[in-house]
Amino acid sequence: MKSKKIINDVDNIVFDTVEGFVKAYKHKVIKLPNSNVIVRKNLEAGKVGVVIGNGSGHEPACIGFVGKNMLSANAYGGIFAAPGPDTLYDAIEAVDSGCGVCVLISNHAGDVINSKMAIDMAKDDDINCKGVILYDDIASSPKGQEEERRGTAGTLFSYKIVGAYAEEGHSLDKVVKMAEKVRDNTRTLAVATISGTSPITGYKMFEIEDDEIEIGMGVHGEAAAHTMKICTAKDIAEVMCEKLIEDKPYLEGDEITVLVNGCGQTTYMELLIFYNEVEKILNDKGIKVYKPAIGSFITTQEMGGIALAFCKLDDEMKKMWEKETDAPAFKI
Repeated sequence: MKSKKIINDVDNIVFDTVEGFVKAYKHKVIKLPNSNVIVRKNLEAGKVGVVIGNGSGHEPACIGFVGKNMLSANAYGGIFAAPGPDTLYDAIEAVDSGCGVCVLISNHAGDVINSKMAIDMAKDDDINCKGVILYDDIASSPKGQEEERRGTAGTLFSYKIVGAYAEEGHSLDKVVKMAEKVRDNTRTLAVATISGTSPITGYKMFEIEDDEIEIGMGVHGEAAAHTMKICTAKDIAEVMCEKLIEDKPYLEGDEITVLVNGCGQTTYMELLIFYNEVEKILNDKGIKVYKPAIGSFITTQEMGGIALAFCKLDDEMKKMWEKETDAPAFKI
């Protein structure tokens, strides 16, 4: 059976979404007239721009993260499809004030290929531009092959910390190093309880048995690492925390921030119950939690489930994480 969605013409989903967003937040953002790019209002000259491209359908990511101390611009593509290199170039050009642009790249094939092409185009036009590929999903490739992992919900740490760091006026090389540091300290694992549906076809992206959950699915419905029987929030948290802690590893005495990200259908009630169990586990292991982010930030339509991400912080990263932003869809 097809899902029920409150939309108009299926061919205009992305247009209608962005038009509504820009009207709602016209005091904060603008859309470039002839390109699928959202740009922060009142960009300050003399600072590195921070850009990311992503497919639509994951709202509020990433249009909702454009703002002071976060992203300078977001280039968006079709539903679950990376924006083309021309669109990404438009975003780079729009935020370049002479100090360079850092392109954050979620590690999916289309995003990587198109971002690299856009960076080359920018360099040809004498824009100082560098990219950082973000990978965090421990289910998609084993330890020791981190560079093969997908970019998933934990990329949110980079959007916030790197964006705030660039806002302080650091050089492009330093901004790139900060992006690499955040990425290398981040690990993510997701659990799905219910499949999301494609807003284009209306059909489920994958199947889950009624009495099962999937550990390690991707943000586009990519196959999970394994399934398990539905169980308590406590049991799920124990499985996920163990895998994340072991992979980094996160050690006693470390200070981390935590993301509990709802995948679309999961209620705030469930997110809080789950976070309560996560913090208990971390406290028992002597791992301190600093200002967690709990909410539905990076979604896959009405998918049920949670993405859990950890990022080890130093003092500088903590300062950037907690800096206030006016991005419409982020707060801690």
